[in-house]
Amino acid sequence: MQIHIQQIGPGMVQQIQTVCIECKGQGERINPKDRCESCSGAKVIREKKIIEVHVEKGMKDGQKILFHGEGDQEPELEPGDVIIVLDQKDHSVFQRRGHDLIMKMKIQLSEALCGFKKMIKTLDDRVLIITSKPGEVVKHGDLKCVRNEGMPIYKAPLEKGALIIQFLVIFPEKHWLSQDNLLQLEALLPPRQKVRITDDMDQVELKEFNPNEQNWRQHREAYEEDDDGPRAGVQCQTA
Repeated sequence: MQIHIQQIGPGMVQQIQTVCIECKGQGERINPKDRCESCSGAKVIREKKIIEVHVEKGMKDGQKILFHGEGDQEPELEPGDVIIVLDQKDHSVFQRRGHDLIMKMKIQLSEALCGFKKMIKTLDDRVLIITSKPGEVVKHGDLKCVRNEGMPIYKAPLEKGALIIQFLVIFPEKHWLSQDNLLQLEALLPPRQKVRITDDMDQVELKEFNPNEQNWRQHREAYEEDDDGPRAGVQCQTA
């Protein structure tokens, strides 16, 4: 440290303590003629170094890769480590869940009823052909899987999880078929349930419903507030 004494008035002095400019608080000073030309006596230099990171098959989001002793270095101190944390990007088709891959596939109603063949391009640029045989009805939301086509397992790259496929059945638009053809189609499908209507029953009309409509939201909020909201009580009085 350096101590500076400065007179600020008659009979009054001020003492100021500061870090030594020569040693920068280290307690030692290197003779200018003996100083390193690269660091000018600072004992460390700044340099850039390229580290090659190998991401192995099956590594997960948030997994860490450690490079021991590659951090900042200081005299008389052990250098630190460089830690790489993996941040897995989202994929437009596949969603990872552990060792499994999940995807959604849209199919037409005719394919759901009569069978289909579909192509799937994998993450390693292979093409898989999946087949649904005629008579194997695929329902909307059904889940099926292909074994050993998921993510490779870390430290066991020859083993893989499953590829899970959720099927979304696309139904035709309104009035897509004529009345005559509808009758022919109905004859091929399983019979619909018959309902016996009596005079004491009320027949109503089905309408399109949109849960995002403002009127519906207001009714729902009022209903929830009425059921769950606080209700005022009656205060009892004592004489």
